[in-house]
Amino acid sequence: MAAAAMASVRAQQACSRAIAMADQLPSTLPPAFLTFLKQNGLDASIYAAAATLPRYIRVQPRTSLDIPELEEELGLKLSPLAWLPNFFSLPPQAQIASTQAYQLGKLYGMDAASGAAVAALEISSGDHVLDLCAAPGAKLCMMAESLGDSGSLTAVDIARPRLAACRTMLLKYGLGRRTRLYLGDGTTFSLLPLNGGSKLCSASAGDDRSDDEDIGDGGFHKNPRMERKTVYGEWRSGRTRQEKRSAKRAKYLGIPLQTGVDGMPELFFYGIEAGVVGMKVADVARVCQDSNEASFSGYDKVLVDAECTHDGSLRHIVKYNEWGWDTFERRFLNEERIASITSLQLRLLSNGFRLLNPGGTLVYSTCRCIVSTSRTLFRMQ
Repeated sequence: MAAAAMASVRAQQACSRAIAMADQLPSTLPPAFLTFLKQNGLDASIYAAAATLPRYIRVQPRTSLDIPELEEELGLKLSPLAWLPNFFSLPPQAQIASTQAYQLGKLYGMDAASGAAVAALEISSGDHVLDLCAAPGAKLCMMAESLGDSGSLTAVDIARPRLAACRTMLLKYGLGRRTRLYLGDGTTFSLLPLNGGSKLCSASAGDDRSDDEDIGDGGFHKNPRMERKTVYGEWRSGRTRQEKRSAKRAKYLGIPLQTGVDGMPELFFYGIEAGVVGMKVADVARVCQDSNEASFSGYDKVLVDAECTHDGSLRHIVKYNEWGWDTFERRFLNEERIASITSLQLRLLSNGFRLLNPGGTLVYSTCRCIVSTSRTLFRMQ
């Protein structure tokens, strides 16, 4: 317990320094940002509260976690969130990474706002779920838990290191069995769900392979001559020979590694029950050509947790007090960048809605807001 006590003391000291810095923050904010806040009717004093905001954890429902024991290990009290099941708030100085419960995969850090976005989807067993901006992975874990023993989870992110973090979380918490991870652009992603199509609009993926076809080694094969006969084997960690050849070819051709060598998203990871194993590459890569096709075999739930300006994230703004306000103004008060983010959000939202089934639910969230909507199928008379 001595080590835990020392960790608690150091965390308290760090928290005290952060609070002292945050108290001075409103007077040190750059003039351009103060003007921005005034134009949007925001009081700069709200940023002084950033260092005192609570942290949040989510406890895996399927695990048996002794809350009093965790409180004793942390040396502080946890407060359950009445409006968000399995979530607890902690004082800002709490350090969960050293706890036994965290190391055993019984809990993970997750902001309550992210949890609210997932809860708004109302995922139920059998749903086919799409997350167009998946990293860093806590939301994926929560969605995977909500699926239960049927349905599927498809997740997309454009950054390889961030997607690798998603995969690590899913594997650590044992939640990747029904999940596909794709490295690709969420604004153009068009692959349809597997596992027999939507719960709302049932459609079969189809699999007419013959018995004499070869079993693939888990890589995303891009050789068009092989696409019709190659089928996926069980996923294995580490790059396969085919993936290494594809990466080498992409480097030679000067193609960015965010997507596959032919512009297709790269199948980065898939679970044993994700509907991929035993499927032909051509069937796994079924592309949605238009919204009419999605109306019969798209996704029941879509999450668009889009990149944003971060001006609604108190903790994020505070960091720039240390990093330098010049960096903040260049990155977040640049009119061209803000316009590009707005365009990106719209394209993500439009694509998510295109892939949504009639009667399905789409949740759009940023650091400022969460909006939920459903798709209705209209028929022209």
